[in-house]
Parts: sequence; C-alpha cells; structure tokens
Amino acid sequence: MANHLPIESIMRSGVPVHCSPDTPLNRAAQLMAEHGCSSIVVMAGGEPLGIWTEHDALLVNFSDPDSLHRPIADVMSTPVATLITGTSIAEAAMRFRQEHRRHFLVTDARGEIVGILSQSDIAMNQGLEPYLRLREVHSALGDRPLMITGEVKLSAAARLMHQTHHDAALILCEDEGPGVITERDMLRFISNYPGDTPVASLASRPLQTIGMSEPLIRARDLLLEKRIRHLGVTNHDGELMGLLGFSDLIAGAEHMYLEDLRTTLEQRDAALAQSRRHLQLAERVIESSLEGIIITDPQLTIQFVNPAFTQLTGYQPEEVIGRTPAILSSGRHDSEFYREMWETLSSTGRWRGEVWNRRKGGELYLELLTVTAIRDEDRNVTHYAGLFTDITQHRLNEERIRQLAYYDALTGLPNRRLLEDRLQHAIRHAHRKQQILAVMFVDLDHFKAVNDSHGHAAGDHLLTEIAGRLQSCLREDDTLARLGGDEFIVLLPELDSSEHAIRVAHRLIEANARPYRCGDALLRVGSSIGISLYPLDGETADALMERADEAMYQAKAAGRNQFRLTGLETDDNQAERMAENLPHA
Repeated sequence: MANHLPIESIMRSGVPVHCSPDTPLNRAAQLMAEHGCSSIVVMAGGEPLGIWTEHDALLVNFSDPDSLHRPIADVMSTPVATLITGTSIAEAAMRFRQEHRRHFLVTDARGEIVGILSQSDIAMNQGLEPYLRLREVHSALGDRPLMITGEVKLSAAARLMHQTHHDAALILCEDEGPGVITERDMLRFISNYPGDTPVASLASRPLQTIGMSEPLIRARDLLLEKRIRHLGVTNHDGELMGLLGFSDLIAGAEHMYLEDLRTTLEQRDAALAQSRRHLQLAERVIESSLEGIIITDPQLTIQFVNPAFTQLTGYQPEEVIGRTPAILSSGRHDSEFYREMWETLSSTGRWRGEVWNRRKGGELYLELLTVTAIRDEDRNVTHYAGLFTDITQHRLNEERIRQLAYYDALTGLPNRRLLEDRLQHAIRHAHRKQQILAVMFVDLDHFKAVNDSHGHAAGDHLLTEIAGRLQSCLREDDTLARLGGDEFIVLLPELDSSEHAIRVAHRLIEANARPYRCGDALLRVGSSIGISLYPLDGETADALMERADEAMYQAKAAGRNQFRLTGLETDDNQAERMAENLPHA
C-alpha cells in the first residue's frame, strides 16, 4: 500500500473553491456544481471561516423556497478541519473515519492553505487496489440502505437522509424501476429548485448496479467511469440488496491494513515452517526417487547426484562430482545430436529425449532424459537438472510386442498382418514402375500325417526347418510369410517377367522335396504352390491372395508337389511355354 506517502501526493493542490460569507446557498451550490467538487470553503480576507459540503445540503428546508437564498455563513460548518502537509495517507484515512468528516483543508507549516483533501481522494489514491482486488462487493456493504417510497416529498427525503446519516437513498416506485437520490443531487436541487415535489420524479434512473460477488476494484472503476457516487448491489437472483459508495470503499481501510499485516506475518511464519518441512520432504523424495537425478552448474560441472544415479550408472558420488556428464558418454551420438539438444535447451529451458549412455562397467543402456535449466530472478541460468530413467528393458519389451504383432511366434517369419502391409506397398511400387510382382501360396502336402504320427513337437520342428529351406531359395527383398498351420506365402516384388516366379516355384518344390531329419526319423513332405501375378490376376492384395489360393488347390487336385499359375493346368514343359506367352514388364 501507499499509506506511508504524504497527503500532498494525492490532494488537490491550490486554493480550493471558495465564496464569501454572504453568498446565497443556491449560488454556492451552483459554484460547486460548476467545479465538480463536493465542498466549498467560506473565506474572508484570505482566511477560511468555515466549509459547506454536500452533506450539509441535507439540512436545507426544501419546503421553504426562501431558505435556498440564505447566506452561506448561516449554515456553514466551523471551524474548518485541517491537516498539515507531511501527514501520511494512513493517518488521514483514520481521521476521516474517527471524525466522520468528508473534507480536510491542507495547510503548510506557516498555516497557509495549500490544498484540500476529500474522502474520494483517499478512495482513488490510497493504494487500496490490493484489497479491492481481493475482496468482493458484499464484504463492503454496511447496514441496509435507506429506502424511500416515491410519493415522499423532497424536504422529507432530505431530513430522513440526514437523520439516518445516509449519503444516498433508494427511491422505490411501483410504476418505474428503482432510482437513487444522493447528496450531490441535493446540491443540484438547491441551485435549480424543483419545488417540494415527490422524489419519484427527481430520482436518477436507471440505477447502475453491480453483483455482490464482483471484486471491489470493479465497483470503484464503475464509480469513476460513470462519474457517479453510488451503485446498486444485486444478489445472484438480480434482487437489489443495497447501495455501495466511495465511503464504503475506504471504511475500515486502516483496519484491513492492520489485519492483513497481522495475517501476513502469521502466514510468513507458517510459510517458513512449511518451507522447512517441504525442504525435508524434497530431500527424502530425491533420496528415495527411482529416477536418477544429476545437478550441474552452468559450466556443466556435476554438483550433486542421488542414490538412484549410482544404482543406474554404477558411479559413486565422489567419482563424478566435479566432473561433467561426458563421463557417461556412449559415443553413439554425434556432435549434431548434442548441438540440437543444447539449442532446444537454450531456447525453451527444457529438453526431453532418449540418450544412449554407458555404465561404469562399460555396458550400454538407453535412458529417457529430461534436462531443465534452473534460472534466478534475473533469468540467468544457475544450474541444470537432469532426471533420467533406464528404458532399455522397456525398449526390448516394445520390440517383443512388435515381434508378436507382426511375426509368427514359431518360425519368426512375417505373419499375415505384416505380409498384407508389404504386399500393398509392393503393389503401389509395381504400379509406379510398371513392373510385375508374384504372390505364391505354398501349402505343405501330407503335413497332418507328421503331426499325427510323430506329435506336434516334431511338427513344429519340421515347420522351422521348412521355413529355413524356403527362405534360402529367395532374394533378400522377397518375403516369406507364414499364415498359420502349414500354409506359407511368398511375395516376389519387382519382377522383370513371369519367368522368375516360375523358376522360384521350381526351386521351392525341389528344396522341400529333400527329406528332413527329426530325431532318428526322416520326414518327407511335398509342396503344392499356387501363383498369381500383378496386374494380370488382380490389382489388390485380396484379389492376388485369392487367385493364388485357387491356383494352389488346383495344384493339389492335379496330384500335389507341383505348382499352378492362375488356374492353368500345366506340366513343367507347358509352364515354360506358357511363360513365353505372358506379357513382360
């Protein structure tokens, strides 16, 4: 707050609006209205004799028009209350409350008038913003407002306001909404007498309102913005609950200041105690954290590591403190990697990513690392804090999950899901390059007999052996996949002609025709193969798989251990001749 500042920092300087003792009231009221002030000083010979204020206007007898022409000396308040320059705003606020005044003349040490201080000056300049922002309107409402029905005459309304010490009254009318009459309105009625008429026609409307839950700072800003002295206060249902004026804003300001000071001191003591508890808690958390923690100075010299750091890296604190994190370097990241890391850290204050590091024993491990720049109040980096977790096993688990999702668990070959992805990619590539690709459906002949005679363990062993032989017949870019049971698929991409697929089919049948050893037994199985070609037999993965499946069943129907191409019945010589008639890419 600015309560320690002197009052001359907020008062209106210079000789205030003044008049002579014989000035009629209506002329004095007119002068006050012209200057927009709430008081006028009565002076003679340069000396203040008294003061007349908006509140004094309530004492005028509006039922007697002649009373509006009385000389101001008859009704002024005397003597004029004064404050000396150098008085603090806090002391002035307290005197306003204790003496129930609205104005003080301000004089210098010689008694010369240097300005005037009003209650509104305090409200606008006392430095109450922190309080007004934190408090809501309902907290400043005092007693119930003075409510006057519209048929009450002006003279009676003025008397009621003076007797009840209200500076405003709510005017209630059945036909119109609520209005308000204030002390400033009484000044206007004195300078421009409306007669002792019912107040319904004199009230200011519409009544500006504010909700009870709004912050007080909003109320103050509305009063200044609308150049009004009072706001109606409404509840959540829109019902009018009271009036709020400048006097309500500063009422008890010094009490709030003292209370907040006491509360602040208590909160400071509590915060210090809590800070100590938090520090102890933070130390325990760091000590027991499963994440490795490393703290360096701005030059990257290690200053602190926690027990998890030792557990994850193998280094004791005394082995790394005073050195740099380069002691952990694996050599797997180039200078560009670290340059980009520090660029991000410098621009955002934080970097997060995966880093390969090396334990004390030489073992490589993958860590998820977060580096944060710690800055002081001037935004200068004072430390870097690194938190890391060993995710090597996590990455291995991800690879295992990926293996299960895309590869056959028994043979390690791609499964249907991965095959379909590769086939769709190969089709797109073949379309762009105007090439042929082949899909070969391979079904083992008499494999069920092996399972029945020798058991499923022997069958599983045989499948892995078959997978190895078939794979040896293919190019590096070809794909051998297992669909399940004894069914395999071969994908041959980027073929210059169909002859290549026919030659591969021969090699697969010959390779699988050789016996397999399983323990003491020699096992023999044949291969029935169906072949489809892109784009001759289809332009989608489903179409090519379906045509290859159909051709495989034709090969089985023809006696097994042979191949068929797109359903054509051929022997080996026919297959060679047929190849001559196929279009070449």
